[in-house]
Amino acid sequence: MSAVMKVVESKMAEPDARGELLGDEPFREPRHVVPPVTGKGGQPAFFSCWDLHAYYGESYIVQGVTFDVREGEIVALLGRNGAGKTSTLRALARLDSPAATHGEIWLDHQPLHEMKAYQAARAGIGLVPEDRRIIPGLTVEENLQLAQIAPPHGWTIERLYELFPRLGERRRQEGVTLSGGEQQMLAVARALARDIKLLLLDEPYEGLAPVIVREIEKTLVEIKKHGITTIIVEQNAIAALHLADRAIILDMGQIAFDGTAAEVLDNEDLRHEYLAI
Repeated sequence: MSAVMKVVESKMAEPDARGELLGDEPFREPRHVVPPVTGKGGQPAFFSCWDLHAYYGESYIVQGVTFDVREGEIVALLGRNGAGKTSTLRALARLDSPAATHGEIWLDHQPLHEMKAYQAARAGIGLVPEDRRIIPGLTVEENLQLAQIAPPHGWTIERLYELFPRLGERRRQEGVTLSGGEQQMLAVARALARDIKLLLLDEPYEGLAPVIVREIEKTLVEIKKHGITTIIVEQNAIAALHLADRAIILDMGQIAFDGTAAEVLDNEDLRHEYLAI
């Protein structure tokens, strides 16, 4: 039995780093009265999130978030610590924590809110979590092979090595022994190994040197050229804004601003109030 197959068997019911199963549950009834979701005057955009509410236990975290994303856009999802950015991203990916209780999530006219996490992944959601989830005991190439063990397949491994030459040079090296920047490249490459339509990035620049941040930025621009839509959650707001087309700012689980990235860069009062920069 190959190393990849052994890991597949061992991971089938293994909890993630937060002790949650990778599976998911359908939306549950909201804990408070919320009016029914109605469309915004027409069909959903390429990606649409309408009136999304989510909880950690009894803690009300995502409070009626609504926004649309056009195909091929890079959107920066910003806010202070505790604003609900990562929680929103996880709810969009249909993870079971936080528990989404109300709302609609559409990707390319498919209703993700009716799906479990693995179904949303098959429908085109690619989440790169903050902790990267590089699998111990597997080489760089085996991590990529594991991502393609079942369809739908995305970029070929050789094409990924063209995008990330460092990974090609280290293809036989155990993934967890890579530098932080290289692990981030591997995490993004692993997402692209699937046939994704929307890339969700949670804190991709965290702990990385500025030179590596610039390298990741160039990669995301290259990914955009191939038509992949991206939502990026990032504490380094200025770096994210220079990369993004649009910015959405969360405050206490609600949207405080939705506009162009240039508007945020040009508005010092807005940055100071909601981003502390």
